[in-house]
Amino acid sequence: MNEDMSAEDRQSSQNPRDRDVEGRARQARPRDALGRPLPYSARGVEPVSEEPLPPAETIATAKALIEAGRPFSAHEIYETRWKSCPAAERELWQGMAQLCVAVTHAMRGNQRGGLRLLERGSGRLGRYAEGDGPTYGLDLGAETAWARGIVEHPSS
Repeated sequence: MNEDMSAEDRQSSQNPRDRDVEGRARQARPRDALGRPLPYSARGVEPVSEEPLPPAETIATAKALIEAGRPFSAHEIYETRWKSCPAAERELWQGMAQLCVAVTHAMRGNQRGGLRLLERGSGRLGRYAEGDGPTYGLDLGAETAWARGIVEHPSS
């Protein structure tokens, strides 16, 4: 075993997934601004709430995280909403989460992954826009264009 590892890091290598008492995955491991896991002993960005937020607060929180250079954390906010929203809104929230992950991949240098998630997310948002579901003030075309600009031109 590596003598330089802390006891905490050794434990994490033996139990690679953090789980709560019900067995659900929890974000106990520190992460960098783009969501990459760090050693348990490292200081990462502040984790986001795992509790679902109301739609307007979901959007405001995600936008603030994006502006702070944390699209992965914005994805987590949208993902929490998607997993708790009415079935008729799932395409909206999942699509927004996928756009954030697409941007995350591009910022990490994984353009191929970014393009894949961009297509999935934009497809979901396009299908959602064809219906009459609420968008809560989101301009779905503008959101898709924003993500597309970063994914297709990551160095810009």
